[in-house]
Amino acid sequence: MTQVPTERLNIAEYFLDARVQEGLGKHPALLTEAGALTYADVQDLANRFGRILLDSGVEPEHRVLIALPDVPEFAGALFGTLKLGAVVVMANPGLPQAEIEALLEYTRARALVVHRESAGPFRAAARGSRFVKAVLAVGEEDFDRRLDGASSPLETFPSHRDDPAIWLFSGGTTGRPKAVVQTHRSFANTTECYGKQVIGYTDRDITLSVPKLYFGYATGSNLFFPFAVGARAVLFPEPATADVLFQKIRRFRPTVLINVPTMINKMVSHPRAREQDLSSIRVCTSAGEALPEELYRKWKATFGVELLDGLGTAEMWHIFVSNRIGSARPGTLGTAVPGFEVRVCDEEGRELPDGETGWLWVRGDSRAIGYWQHMEKTMQGFRGDWYVSGDMITKDAEGYITYCGRGDELMKVAGKWLAPQEVEGCLLQHPAVAEVCVVGIQDKDGLVKPRAYVVCRKRTGNLEEELKAFVRERLDPYKHPREVVFVDALPRTHLGKVDRGALRRS
Repeated sequence: MTQVPTERLNIAEYFLDARVQEGLGKHPALLTEAGALTYADVQDLANRFGRILLDSGVEPEHRVLIALPDVPEFAGALFGTLKLGAVVVMANPGLPQAEIEALLEYTRARALVVHRESAGPFRAAARGSRFVKAVLAVGEEDFDRRLDGASSPLETFPSHRDDPAIWLFSGGTTGRPKAVVQTHRSFANTTECYGKQVIGYTDRDITLSVPKLYFGYATGSNLFFPFAVGARAVLFPEPATADVLFQKIRRFRPTVLINVPTMINKMVSHPRAREQDLSSIRVCTSAGEALPEELYRKWKATFGVELLDGLGTAEMWHIFVSNRIGSARPGTLGTAVPGFEVRVCDEEGRELPDGETGWLWVRGDSRAIGYWQHMEKTMQGFRGDWYVSGDMITKDAEGYITYCGRGDELMKVAGKWLAPQEVEGCLLQHPAVAEVCVVGIQDKDGLVKPRAYVVCRKRTGNLEEELKAFVRERLDPYKHPREVVFVDALPRTHLGKVDRGALRRS
């Protein structure tokens, strides 16, 4: 932020109550197919949710698990929880019962806010929990009647800026859950540094998001950032497809599109892509996984819309490296967001010269407290005021950062380090390739060799050998995939990222 926030800081006041106090209560805040909710409507909904949670025994610092689709009640439950000084834990509403049971034991959530259509597994899991006192199911007649009848005035708890506010889950795909404990300060800081200074959110903006609100990237870009400036956010509960997105763009005419590379690829590959009118969109952001340079160029050629790649982590809450409007450099993540410092370091933490590949170290006021019940990982990742992400990057003399992959994704082939994203970006230039993921696989001699898993647009002839030759002609020959495996779809994590671990295990 431009200045350190006061000790008292509750982000329910910062994002919501302050807009009503500024006289924006009658301004639209949330847009849905069923109609709009104003800022006063959302505040009223949050207050009534807070009342019900209070009556259910929720107190400051208790955890409340919110597993809702993108409906207005998500905002109501989130801000209602924060108003009590309680801590929000966001989860995918489609989780299976076994994962919910583990999550409830780990988080010790006192209350669950779920949706009628997905309540079954959550109720079943809650019955075996030592901690859950209430399961509130949006859309069920009894709860809706209770919500309608709840009193609205609710005093906001005077949280400290460094109190826990929201638990975010890191993008790992195996092992125990790993919650990142984030503070009220973090959310305000990134809003000021990235939302306002980099993307330039204003009260004229309308936001539309591909990822759902339980994903921290969307919580920021499609709820917190627009609410911080009195803008409007579009919510829709159904899964995002290219057809759904094009329909929402026609219907709501958003100005900011929050996107991910997988959907960017589906949009540009749509048979009617060039017929779509995206002229209302002033900027599209991309995060969550690497954006290949070729995909950036296809997007620009197809839609002509500004596309900004960036990098963020749950540990720093949101994006801290980003390209800038009007000066995006394809193939790079851009430069450090104002208020953040990024270094490239070796194994010992020594800063490396420009152009060398090393570990990403970042510091800024959005740094998390640590991982819940993971002291060893906290000590590994959080070093003083720095966070060491496990990502490998390079930085040039102008500060532009290029992503080289996760440290555990890099492979040593023929004695040289190989980043899978480089090979993937090359293969995506081939007209037959729709999606691709490259992983390192040991051969019969125990040597690591790149294997490409490819989703084809159209498979003809000896495509495997054609793709190998395609890479050899464009990259150093040692980088070409020794095997090409054709698949119908790439496996993905609960956050929508390609599950490289699943491919390696296969």
